[in-house]
Amino acid sequence: MFSNWFRTSLLMAAIIALFGMVGAAIGGGQGMLIALVLGGAMNFFAYWFSDKMVLKMYNAQEVDAASAPQFYGVVRELAQSAGLPMPRVYIIDEPQPNAFATGRNPEHAAVAATTGILQLLSARELRGVMAHELAHVKHRDILTSTVAATMAGAISSLAHFFMFFGGRGEDRPYSIVGLALMILAPIAAMLIQFAISRAREFGADDGGAHISGDPQALASALDKIEHYAKGLPMPAAEQHPETAQMMIINPLAGGGWSGLFSTHPSTSERIARLHAMAR
Repeated sequence: MFSNWFRTSLLMAAIIALFGMVGAAIGGGQGMLIALVLGGAMNFFAYWFSDKMVLKMYNAQEVDAASAPQFYGVVRELAQSAGLPMPRVYIIDEPQPNAFATGRNPEHAAVAATTGILQLLSARELRGVMAHELAHVKHRDILTSTVAATMAGAISSLAHFFMFFGGRGEDRPYSIVGLALMILAPIAAMLIQFAISRAREFGADDGGAHISGDPQALASALDKIEHYAKGLPMPAAEQHPETAQMMIINPLAGGGWSGLFSTHPSTSERIARLHAMAR
């Protein structure tokens, strides 16, 4: 728990520093002050509202025991097994099979699954996937991953803003603005890479296997998801690649900048580890 809080605090500090550097490059001392205030405000907003932002990006719809009895029941049973408060449950109307967890702590957590994954997986496999997501909640990974996703999106928006409005004065050479913009996207990706460890997915696989008591179910689910997800793009993830690291399987089609966000270990290695656990 402490390591996740430390990682989140480090991420937020890096965001403020980045905002300050870009503001100084474009507007001198006044620009730096404005950017620092903006960065601090974004951190505050991300901490309290980042989960809602991510769910809105994917147009996730909240469900309950009446509207999605089987899915909701699986999450409720697993949450009880894990000793967790009942999270909010959402469905995303997307054919690509995928799922994620979000929120700032177990008391304010949410889990979401696509219609594709609900249709593709058996009840046993779905149970394995949701146990994985609840392991993220239990390990308190969700604050770091959600803040990282929303802050990377904020950096991208800041870069676009400066592209249109920065560097217009004689004392603000456009070359400085251009250089700042050139490094913004890679820095955003690097922040996510530093904040979100590949070991986090292995840890959630292990934790999910213990919560469900069925490592083979998650292994089977990962194999199916990997096979079907490759042929089905997810437009929301392509528009917001910074959120890709939150998913159980990388939802990006590949190419371009998407390689920078490859925070998932190979699915085959994850499956092999789960099979070893079962043995």
